[in-house]
Amino acid sequence: MITNLIEAEEKASELFVQIEEKGLIVPGKSEKELNTEIFNLAFELYGIKKYWHKRIIRAGKNTLKPYDENPENLTIQKDDILFIDFGPIFDEWEADFGRTYVLGTDILKHKLKDDIQLAWKDCKAFFTSKKEITGAELYNYAVRTAKNYGWEFGGEIAGHIIGHFPHEKLEKEDKSNYIHPDNHQNLNEFDKSGAKREWILEIHFVNKEKEIGGFFEQLLT
Repeated sequence: MITNLIEAEEKASELFVQIEEKGLIVPGKSEKELNTEIFNLAFELYGIKKYWHKRIIRAGKNTLKPYDENPENLTIQKDDILFIDFGPIFDEWEADFGRTYVLGTDILKHKLKDDIQLAWKDCKAFFTSKKEITGAELYNYAVRTAKNYGWEFGGEIAGHIIGHFPHEKLEKEDKSNYIHPDNHQNLNEFDKSGAKREWILEIHFVNKEKEIGGFFEQLLT
């Protein structure tokens, strides 16, 4: 299973490389326009039309908003910060990939982009250092890490289970499928079929005063 998930993530990563190389992220374009262009690019590259969660482009003040919200459709500005969160399905295997982009030279925005990537690595190192670790422990560590970097953690979760499509249904009431403060189960426990559970780790840092946020997400394994 992990080999399939890694292959799916590698394709998602290449999609994000192509987004940059083709110069799709430019000022004057709405979030929805960019979303459609990326959808078309993914179909062109991989023939994908299926995504296991809603495709997200958030720019400007919308970068403060967590996954569950559906904010207004903003236009990308010349000195903007934005993030992309896509969950494409490759040969019935799920990927979940998120990255932040900064247009212009704003120092604080660039720091945010750099910090979330470093924080993701910090949280992964914490996870791998523990033989047993609950979702609550990893979530709380992510929150502390945000403070250490001078930000606030912006998400109600810090990740979720990932797998073959469709994976265990992400019922909001069942916190065992999330890296969530109410998940007190060991993340390394096996699933109902006896297979190792695999996780996506997502880092969402925000500064509410400046109305900016950043997002970094990929496979934890």
